[in-house]
Amino acid sequence: MQCKELIGKIEAVYPKSAALPRDHVGLLCGRSEKEVGKVFVALDATDLIIKEAIEAEVDMLITHHPMFRSGIETITDLDYTGRRLLQLIKHDICYYAIHTNYDVLALSDIVADLLDLQYQEVLWDTFAQEGEVHGIGRIGELYNPCKVSDCCNFVKEKFELEFVRVFGDLNRMVSKVAISPGSGRSTIPYALAKGVDLLITGDIGHHDGLDAIDQGLIIIDAGHYSTECIFMKDMQSFLTEQDFTLDVIVEKIHHPFQTV
Repeated sequence: MQCKELIGKIEAVYPKSAALPRDHVGLLCGRSEKEVGKVFVALDATDLIIKEAIEAEVDMLITHHPMFRSGIETITDLDYTGRRLLQLIKHDICYYAIHTNYDVLALSDIVADLLDLQYQEVLWDTFAQEGEVHGIGRIGELYNPCKVSDCCNFVKEKFELEFVRVFGDLNRMVSKVAISPGSGRSTIPYALAKGVDLLITGDIGHHDGLDAIDQGLIIIDAGHYSTECIFMKDMQSFLTEQDFTLDVIVEKIHHPFQTV
């Protein structure tokens, strides 16, 4: 099928209109009429991922995070973004990003279900479709209230992690939980406004964590990559369901940093 036909199938379920403002989603590089038979799915379009996509001779690269987060004025080999785009163009690989529209319409639900949250509702309302409200993050009740320390172990088990970072009292009992996969700093006010005990997210800075504690919110930072890499297998399943002739390969899980 042509690239634009595959995009049509993706955007019928995950329309670009569901993305947050100024998010660079959609076809970012390549020919819309290119025939696509082999797709590479990854979280980020890094140098390594693009190299692997070229070596695998794929027709299309789909990532969760867009390669650029602001407008670009030139595409040259003088900066890393330009070099990446030139490599994709040279090897005739279409590049597509599906970011906050996927977060809003799928990822938050997947993670909330993974953590078995009960009585789920949207954390931050951002999009309405056919009378139904969607948005970033989810709120729910733990099946059994527990100490923060026990919740940490549960999160580590579900996300297959060796450690998490915690802001707050490990002995505090919690029951009402919010999740915000990826970078969740912007969801802290919404969690506080809705009386959440505990927020599970990633990319929490020093001051964000301290301020949350003083406002009564516990935060488990399970990492940006760890809370979003589930995207890859889910998108692989989605694409193969759309067309059983597609060959879809996914990035091997590898966290972008090491703990020494």
